[in-house]
Amino acid sequence: MEFNQIKATVLALKFIKFGIVGFSGLLVDFGLTWICKEQLKLQKYLSNSIGFVAAASSNYYLNRIWTFESHNPQVVEQYAKFLMVSLIGLGLNNLLIYILHEQKGYNFYGSKLVAIGFVMLWNFTANYFFTFWTA
Repeated sequence: MEFNQIKATVLALKFIKFGIVGFSGLLVDFGLTWICKEQLKLQKYLSNSIGFVAAASSNYYLNRIWTFESHNPQVVEQYAKFLMVSLIGLGLNNLLIYILHEQKGYNFYGSKLVAIGFVMLWNFTANYFFTFWTA
């Protein structure tokens, strides 16, 4: 296998791991969003934000130790970068939900699922090159 193929394989494996971690985050996100929106009767975008931030925090930890195997001692700085990427993702997530749910009339949770798929691509790329990059 040549060098570029190895790099592509490693990147693909990281993306798969990122997806698995993201799925665990999806469970955290949807679970907390549902509890906040349906049980606590909080506003839907606040509920969405709470779920998203909780999932981002658990995802940081899992991605740090498993996906990107980071040993960077600057954990606070790295976590801040991860949260910055995640907050931009949250803005994109809420924007997509607003467009799909409020403007187009699609189901809230279906809209949320579509938004998560798009935001996953943003999050992986930004975290790979910004948060966990080791040249």
